[in-house]
Amino acid sequence: MDQARNQAPDDLGLIIKDKFNEFLDNFSSEQEDNVSTSNIEGPYRDYVHQLKALKERDRTTLYIDFQHLRNFDVYLADEAVVKEYYRFEPYLCQAVENFVKSHAPDYVVDEHGKPKAFYVSFYNMPTVSKLRELRTDKIGQLMSVSATVTRTSEVRPELLFGSFECNECSHKIENVEQQFRFTQPTLCLNPICGNRDKWTLKNTLCTFVDWQRVRCQESSDEVPAGSLPRSLDVILRHETVETARAGDKVVLTGQLMVVPDAGALAMAGDRTESRSNEGGRNGGEGATGLKALGVRELHYRLVFLTNSVVNTAAAGASGMVNIRGEESNEDVLASFSEAELAEIKEMSEKPNVYSDLVKSIAPSVYGHQDIKRAVLLMLFGGVHKETSEGIKLRGDINVCIVGDPSCAKSQFLKYVAKFLPRAVYTSGKSSSAAGLTATVAKEPETGEFCIEAGALMLADNGICCIDEFDKMDSKDQVAIHEAMEQQTISLAKAGIQATLNARTSILAAANPAGGRYDKSKPLKYNVALPAPILSRFDLVHVMVDEIDDVVDYNIATHIVNVHERQLAGMEGSDLIDVPYSQIQLQRYIRYARAMAPIIGEAAQQEVVSSYVKLRLGDAAPGTKTSYKITVRQLEALVRLSEALARLHLKTVVTPSHVREAAKMLSTSIINVQSQDVMIDPLEEDDEEDEYGGGGNGNADEDAADDADLRTPGEDPAEAMDADEPKGEGKEAKDAEKKAQFTLTYQKFQGVTDLLVERLKQAEEEGEQGMKQGELLTWYMDHITERNAEGTAGQGMASNDDMQQEYKIVKAVMQHLIMRDGTLIIQEEETVEEGKTPRAAHRVLAVSPNYVVAESQ
Repeated sequence: MDQARNQAPDDLGLIIKDKFNEFLDNFSSEQEDNVSTSNIEGPYRDYVHQLKALKERDRTTLYIDFQHLRNFDVYLADEAVVKEYYRFEPYLCQAVENFVKSHAPDYVVDEHGKPKAFYVSFYNMPTVSKLRELRTDKIGQLMSVSATVTRTSEVRPELLFGSFECNECSHKIENVEQQFRFTQPTLCLNPICGNRDKWTLKNTLCTFVDWQRVRCQESSDEVPAGSLPRSLDVILRHETVETARAGDKVVLTGQLMVVPDAGALAMAGDRTESRSNEGGRNGGEGATGLKALGVRELHYRLVFLTNSVVNTAAAGASGMVNIRGEESNEDVLASFSEAELAEIKEMSEKPNVYSDLVKSIAPSVYGHQDIKRAVLLMLFGGVHKETSEGIKLRGDINVCIVGDPSCAKSQFLKYVAKFLPRAVYTSGKSSSAAGLTATVAKEPETGEFCIEAGALMLADNGICCIDEFDKMDSKDQVAIHEAMEQQTISLAKAGIQATLNARTSILAAANPAGGRYDKSKPLKYNVALPAPILSRFDLVHVMVDEIDDVVDYNIATHIVNVHERQLAGMEGSDLIDVPYSQIQLQRYIRYARAMAPIIGEAAQQEVVSSYVKLRLGDAAPGTKTSYKITVRQLEALVRLSEALARLHLKTVVTPSHVREAAKMLSTSIINVQSQDVMIDPLEEDDEEDEYGGGGNGNADEDAADDADLRTPGEDPAEAMDADEPKGEGKEAKDAEKKAQFTLTYQKFQGVTDLLVERLKQAEEEGEQGMKQGELLTWYMDHITERNAEGTAGQGMASNDDMQQEYKIVKAVMQHLIMRDGTLIIQEEETVEEGKTPRAAHRVLAVSPNYVVAESQ
């Protein structure tokens, strides 16, 4: 193998081999001075110990920490290995082979007696370059590059060293190095044979290795302003294949190489082929172009030949902590040090650990505690399950944030995208269905179709943050239905049928349809999202930008303090006072996600009762929730309960966890408090009290005392003073009667729904309408029955309360007729000329233009 690359012995290469062999034999990271010893029972030697593990796992690649090599010999590391890696790599591999021979002679050959090929791999380089910094002056040098994997090919065999047989004299030529393409010997070594192009490849004597091409792209934070992200082909060989997958942020260690660009050579117009002698009109050669000058290939490109792949999401790599790795729970728990475990245990034993963790989420955003709780539980996640039929139940929690502009929605998304190594941030308006899921692309060299990962695949085992979710096209929104619930992406394109994993949580942010959130309407009328997608979100939170002196002052103070500390040069946890730093939070969540809490019997009963209450509350008249409560909300209740159990490092879900999850779910589902409805004063004909056989003349004053019915800006003490009829003149009393009062939206909508329901029922029974007096009597009887059964919750026990309710329903009916047009007058009372028809005798019906709201 080595003779193929170096036809003549390299004296310096032999020295490097001996020096590297000495390093492998003697280096000990536990000693300041390297002690040379030949017995294996001597001081702890790192690579002798690694060789034992190498033999147990049946591997042939020895991984070298570059800092160890620098500590041993700076000249060997910097001048030889780094600057001339391509030249000395065969000698380094030879040194590894000699190292194995001296410590494990039986491991040099396989079970068939064929010698094994050993390789060397470096990691932990002092500097990590960017893709944009790769230039031709670094060709052949050992270096590290940071990038994000976007596409991976299948693993194929690559011919590394070929063995050829001459077809003329049957002479064999072995170990012919393949220069990134099929390379035959230039001349037969037999002196009496002059064969140059007739060869037969002997597959049994060739050296094949596993080969994989990976497409890498610049990380988003490395792209300069106004530039497109650069891409580079990376070649993985030997045991590094399948160590990188789409979406990984990796540090690649290897050497930069130059290979012919076969794709560019195949493009039309790049070369002018020579014509045969017979083809020319005058018997000449015709147009030969550059080929006649001896220049056969002008197109080259850079590739990165990798010997080590380090995932920056791995524990301890680049200061990041991966909270969603695919390691087993035992491996995750074993990766923590004693000090870290003690810190995690101390955090969990604090009584206010929940509130402290919430405060540590997105500390630059003031307030919005409910949304921070939702984001925190999304990071913890539920437990993934699989039924006996093989159906997988997702444990990831999806959260949607709907709100007015400038409410820090995008700040939450950016925070989560920076918090997790495998998190992808994208915008709904500029994302297509293929860009979110996956697309089928053609390989430029082979012409074969391959799958290129989209945002959801890149965020596998992470979180996909989608901003401007409401501005996505409907056909693109349909593409993520499967990914949000089944957590898979199915493709059937270009002869490829595949089901890909998209095990990701989705954090979406959307703006209301009208620019501002209209509190008088349910969520589905405020957001242009279809019901199938809306129901797939476990939590939907609404952020309303309301004017509040205290809140506005606190927000402004908080933002100014953040800017002031940034100008002072503070960073990290010093910028904002938080209970825990980001690293502590990541470490705690990673430890908690290794736990799989189960639901106890008491918690199961609590889940069932909480779900039933949510369903009953959804069906109650007058209630307006964001969307219909379905079984998906039951599963969301289970996931939230498991996330809360993980937060407290509990192995069993308790009823308190379920109650907290139900509280979060109910506050998420129920819409924001709607605006109060301004009700006009009653007309003079309607001011006569018709309930209870006569009025006391103080109905207006009593109405001002009710919580649901009050005069705008009126003080309660002034309302009580209004009970003194003799203390005011007739003008003041008339002005009070003409004043508007407000009614809460819930009360107004509840009365409206009952009236409309009764009139619709009358229409179904064949009646043309219903007299207003009869409708009033039915309403009061209905309220009385509900109050007597104890289910109404109206709290009316006295005659004054009933008078108050009667006044409210009359005012609402007048508002529905005069203002909203919900009720129409079908027929007035027939009276003599000069008299006014009485309102109680007119026939009412529901307007045909009124749409009855669905139960939400």
